[in-house]
Amino acid sequence: MTKTIAIVGGSPKGYIPDLKEFDDDHVMWIGADQGAEVLLHQGITPDLAIGDFDSVSAPSRKNIQARARIFKDYPDEKDETDLELAIREAQKRNPEHILLFGVTGGRADHTLANIQTLFPLRKKGINATIIDRQNRVSLVEPGKHTLKTNRSYPYVSFLPVTLEVTGITLEGFYYPLHEADLPYGSTLCVSNQLIEDTGTFSFRSGILLVIRSKDLT
Repeated sequence: MTKTIAIVGGSPKGYIPDLKEFDDDHVMWIGADQGAEVLLHQGITPDLAIGDFDSVSAPSRKNIQARARIFKDYPDEKDETDLELAIREAQKRNPEHILLFGVTGGRADHTLANIQTLFPLRKKGINATIIDRQNRVSLVEPGKHTLKTNRSYPYVSFLPVTLEVTGITLEGFYYPLHEADLPYGSTLCVSNQLIEDTGTFSFRSGILLVIRSKDLT
């Protein structure tokens, strides 16, 4: 089992953080199409490069093919996006956690579709986190959960992605809550902050997006 698999997509490069901050011997790196180019530019060798590579130049494609440990090329016309292909390959390796980079920014349809991929992964018992220069996004199901203070991402928002989230309780936060209900579209839990080293949040039903974010200076 590979504990952590990091997938890099082809979103605008300005949204992608310094990937070496997340690199160690226990991480497998997958570059989806242009994401493989990003990995090489940041000094990381892709363990797997996958996609149709229509977003890179011919010389860059040759470079990726020569340097990636595994190279899987697909035709331009296919049912899956390059990111879906990368996620499928990741799932074959039974990871405990998938980190998704290069999947936000640019076109809204791509960003929203990529955020929605968190749901089927969660249903398969895989924790997944979307990370860009300003945000860390994860999806959680009912129960009690713990968050640790992260000064790099000081703001915490809870957004309902179902028609209603019921019984949400926040403890250890600047704005605490007790047994509140969040209808879809509610902004009640936007831009909170932890005031202790750890805090907890719990809810009875529904699905939440947990977004940890920061202001860019």
